[in-house]
Amino acid sequence: MPSYHEVVTTDLSALTTAAEKWDGMAKALHDNVEPRYRDDVHGITLGGPIWNGLSADVANERFGITLKEIQAAQTEAKAVASLLRDAHSTFTDLKKKVEQARDDAVMAGMSVSDQGTCRFDFSKVSDQEAFALRHDPDLPETERSWTARIDAAVKAVTDADDGVRTALNAVVKDSDPLHGMPGGFNAGAKGDVEVYEADAVEDIAQRVADGEKVSAEEMAELQRALRDNHDDQAFGQELLRDLGPNATIRLGNELNERFQDADGTERLQLAEVERNLANTMATATAVPGGVKDMPPGSPAFHAWVSSKDGTFYRAWTESLKKEGTKNFGPNTSPLYGYQSYVSLMQHADQDFDDQFLYDLGEQTIRAEKEHPGIYEKWGAGHQGIETDAVDGVLGLLSRNPDAATAFLDPQGNGSGADHVGNDHLAYLLGDGDGAREWPRNTITGYAVTTLDDPTSRMGLGAALEAATTGHEPLRENERGGPSGPHTPAQARVMQSTITLLDDGSGGEDVHANLRRPLGHALADYAADNHAILAENGTKYGSPHGKDEIWTDGDEAGVTVGKDSLLRVMRGVSSDDQTYALLQDTQRQYALDRLAHAPESGGPGNDAWKNPARDLGAVTGAMNSIGSDVILDERDGRVSAANDMAKYAYHGVGAPITGLPVIGDTAQRLVDAATYEWSKDVADAAESQAQEKNSDHYASGTTGTYDLIDRWAEDRGVDIHDENNAKEDPDWDAWQAMRDEAKQSYGASRGDAAVYLGWE
Repeated sequence: MPSYHEVVTTDLSALTTAAEKWDGMAKALHDNVEPRYRDDVHGITLGGPIWNGLSADVANERFGITLKEIQAAQTEAKAVASLLRDAHSTFTDLKKKVEQARDDAVMAGMSVSDQGTCRFDFSKVSDQEAFALRHDPDLPETERSWTARIDAAVKAVTDADDGVRTALNAVVKDSDPLHGMPGGFNAGAKGDVEVYEADAVEDIAQRVADGEKVSAEEMAELQRALRDNHDDQAFGQELLRDLGPNATIRLGNELNERFQDADGTERLQLAEVERNLANTMATATAVPGGVKDMPPGSPAFHAWVSSKDGTFYRAWTESLKKEGTKNFGPNTSPLYGYQSYVSLMQHADQDFDDQFLYDLGEQTIRAEKEHPGIYEKWGAGHQGIETDAVDGVLGLLSRNPDAATAFLDPQGNGSGADHVGNDHLAYLLGDGDGAREWPRNTITGYAVTTLDDPTSRMGLGAALEAATTGHEPLRENERGGPSGPHTPAQARVMQSTITLLDDGSGGEDVHANLRRPLGHALADYAADNHAILAENGTKYGSPHGKDEIWTDGDEAGVTVGKDSLLRVMRGVSSDDQTYALLQDTQRQYALDRLAHAPESGGPGNDAWKNPARDLGAVTGAMNSIGSDVILDERDGRVSAANDMAKYAYHGVGAPITGLPVIGDTAQRLVDAATYEWSKDVADAAESQAQEKNSDHYASGTTGTYDLIDRWAEDRGVDIHDENNAKEDPDWDAWQAMRDEAKQSYGASRGDAAVYLGWE
């Protein structure tokens, strides 16, 4: 193992110098030795006046072997030269990374010893600063972290060094004893370090796949080779070509079983092997171009697959289609190839190619159509295995948002002759004929019981969030970015999602595992939602909506009907956190629109009344959704309102997963608001439950008034001057805003009563 000092001081040019000499040797053999031997030695055995007969025939055979050895020596010499140049390139790159880690440590105030150990350099700071630092309890950990970073960079050099040693040992071994003499020069020598590394560990991987025990040293070698080469396509394709999908699937199953039973260091080792095996698969199956221009099924994609460059991909995917539907488990608890393969892919921490994911998604869908029930979970299933391979692929697509968008875009991908349509979204999200029957969990015993799979549609939800927003699914307590803009493809997926969910006015029934990811997606369309709920602008066609999305250059948005949007918002709002997200998002966006209002109310106060009207309409709609949730709760309205409120933004930085970043002024005004919207929601529910009179739709406007008041105060209006003694024209405009907001609030709640089935 090279030390830090050896890494930074070694002159790597010796490798290229040696490579030149090996090339020179090959040239000398080719230019001088081979022709002379062929003409002056081997040639005399070819018959003629000089030598004929049995002895000549025997000599010809032996001399021919020597000639082959001379030719093999040239191949071997060129391969060694190529390996040395490969090593020089790799070591040069890794040496720079070690030096960069060292330079970063020095910039952070460290001194670095010849062993790569970091200590803070107190000579660079004042005595007072040095005293404080010496007593800083975090300093030792900081020093260790910089040392660990340098150690990791040095370890990468060690991994590469081991790989080069493996290649140099293998390249001089005769790979074909029938060519020349046994144990002679290597006529099949290859000049790629990574190919030799793949060959070296293929036997280990194969034995693990077969369930055999391997030594700790062998497992460490497999771990090192995968760690060092997972991003090298030559290595990945060589290893996977040797294994084939069958052994790769069995290898993944065996690693998973061993991981379940392991602990401590062994468990960490197995996790790393699984991760880098999956990364190797991602690298090996990469396709040039992108799915938007060259989707699977298009002539362009077929041409590439049929070319020499597509040889590995073609052979791999064709074999995978056969292995994917094979049962690798017992008949009582089947384990099909696609389930294992997708589960292994999920361990990767790098993205898979978008065309491969698209292709695999179609493969897994085709497999379940041809083999109904293939992804059914039996009993407890197999720990660590994704039973529903289709949903598993969708989860992988969510890590690559553009790939998710392309897979779910109802318009398809590609242009001209390369256009390929798809019905993936309708199949996955639709209901009835032609739509997917999502796999369930079958329990056998005295009787057969079929239950819902608690993980069902989790991959679909993640893929929908990624496809409609362009970002990976948000993690818990992660705030969203600015809402929009969206591409036409993203908007088409969002529009079709709402339309499909509300088919037959069924938008209120959204599967539990889709609620939060769809809530995040809807929040990202705050501007469109605002315009639709407020029935604003001709481009939306609200309240009825339009069949096509709106587009403006590269930007686009949804134009669904107000009724469908309300019902789908209601459907996702069965999750309390999601309702709080949508409520807060729409309130903030409405305030942002107010923030852009002119300094003066203008003629008829319309400049202020219009955004106030929109605010009232939006809050009326959102309060109706919340009150409908409360009225459906069996545990009582107060309990449900409290559940919603605990997720709401209260101006103290409470994390709300998915809350978009909307204008600074709107944020400041929300922070200043003192009235909690949950009270309005409860009031709206109480009013709806009692239906005292036709004015009950106006219940719950207090929060709307509060937002308008905060905005007016921010504009300098004295809202406490009850009779406008100062005769401020903006005071009258403010009052007009409140009146306008109340009317639109009531009208919007009336619409909701119809759309949500109250009346």
